Amino acid sequence: MASSPLQFSTPFRTLLLSSPSLRKSPRLPFHPSFFSPPLTQKTLTFSTGTRAVSGSGKFYWRAKASMAGTAMEKGKGKVEVFDSEENLSVSLAKYTADLAAKFSKEKGSFTVVLSGGSLIKSLRKLVEPPYVDAIDWSTWHVFWVDERVVPKDHDDSNYKLAFDGFLSKVPILPGNVYAINDALSAEGAADDYETCLKHLVKSNVLSVSTATGFPKFDLMLLGMGPDGHVASLFPGHPLVKENEKWVTFIKDSPKPPPERITFTFPVINSSAHIALVICGAGKAGPVHSALGNSQNSDPLPVQMVSPEGELVWFLDKDAASKL
Repeated sequence: MASSPLQFSTPFRTLLLSSPSLRKSPRLPFHPSFFSPPLTQKTLTFSTGTRAVSGSGKFYWRAKASMAGTAMEKGKGKVEVFDSEENLSVSLAKYTADLAAKFSKEKGSFTVVLSGGSLIKSLRKLVEPPYVDAIDWSTWHVFWVDERVVPKDHDDSNYKLAFDGFLSKVPILPGNVYAINDALSAEGAADDYETCLKHLVKSNVLSVSTATGFPKFDLMLLGMGPDGHVASLFPGHPLVKENEKWVTFIKDSPKPPPERITFTFPVINSSAHIALVICGAGKAGPVHSALGNSQNSDPLPVQMVSPEGELVWFLDKDAASKL
């Protein structure tokens, strides 16, 4: 059967697999990465229109009608592709608000980890009705998966980015916002942030994964760079293999500024829920490496994101254009 271009709706495809008043705040610890098991292939056939695929693992597809795709069984995953970043942000707001309500009801708190880049812009619907008034912001505890070692009022600061675009617009308690100590060196800030996390574990603000012993955050909201990096874990850098620390530091980041602190993969992958939020054609290459048919002997950092809980990919159509 001849293939024809797909016409996408909003979201245009969902694949379901397996089932400054800037303040100083605490700092955190970290741990290493988990590597994935071998992949098992199975063939899926897609027709024009939206198709949901159930099963365990990652998926692969082609944006043509009646073309076979390949699903790789590799942990849990759900991929949603939207025809615009606007529609992605609407869905992301609902996803985040629903999890906040769930965890707040179950345990009286919601621990959420932010990243930098375009993620904060994609969270903008949370500061608008109906969410801004409906969410119980008093239960939120906010952390960063990575941070640049710069003053909090510096333009490179992930804290400043989040404060200007999100935190300043919602009534999260100041004491529940855990920024790094920007008066310390990179190494000192990483140690201090890990110490903060361990204190929060002892005070039952943070839970610990029974499987790994690393802190278990309710939701981690991750972006991805055009090179496939997540947090401040870059392709080919030794830190991607760090598996003991909770929080570590980097002084030679290939992307400026050079000094940063970052969660390690063991901490990232101990999360209950991870949302990977990726927009733009400039990121289509690493998205294809992670979710397409390519076999990569040296996986990109984004390919190493494999939580013990749920992983959801939020992609706009440009980021998914090579799938």
